[in-house]
Amino acid sequence: MKRILVATDGSDGADRAVDTAADLAAKLRLPLWIVSVTDGVSDVSPIARAEGVAVGDVLEAITDRILTDAKERSRKLGADDIRLQSRSGDCTTRILEIAEEIGADAIFVGRRGRGRLQGLLLGSISQKLATLAPCLVAIVP
Repeated sequence: MKRILVATDGSDGADRAVDTAADLAAKLRLPLWIVSVTDGVSDVSPIARAEGVAVGDVLEAITDRILTDAKERSRKLGADDIRLQSRSGDCTTRILEIAEEIGADAIFVGRRGRGRLQGLLLGSISQKLATLAPCLVAIVP
């Protein structure tokens, strides 16, 4: 194993996946890619309108916070080579694209995400990844 990818939406299940992936990356001294994918533009539109900001700015702020928190969690567990990525679009497709781009040997995901409210990682994403990924997929309960 040379590269580990973990997908997060900031949910409890995703946090457990981040912890598991970071612990393994630290023990094996492997690079860890932490990925967050947004696909729920309509879910944050009311927030953006109420605050008078662009939807893209709201999504970027949410994603940045999620990635920063995941990076801090990973560092505390001993991972030191951490790379962050965010994308927008279909979660499964984007996660698989990143996995292919970096040559991931394993993808870690939580069993359940936040759902469409945050628009980042849907519960069914784990099942899709397990079916479609060309590498190991660890679904963390």
